[in-house]
Amino acid sequence: MTKLKYQMVIQWSVEDNCFLVRFPDFPGQRWRTHGDTYKLAVTNGIEALKSLIIAYEPAHDPLPEPTVCKAA
Repeated sequence: MTKLKYQMVIQWSVEDNCFLVRFPDFPGQRWRTHGDTYKLAVTNGIEALKSLIIAYEPAHDPLPEPTVCKAA
């Protein structure tokens, strides 16, 4: 899926005792998914991102522009 060019922020939560995942480019999203390990958080994050993208299709809403880092 070539549309997976979005930021995925993964952060450890002491309170939840797991890694939390969010996508800053999608408005209204705080934490979208999680994982007990970093690897599981990445896997769950990719699935959550695919679901977010699919949710935009029926409404014909344009996807948010991904934030792009420009290397020096």
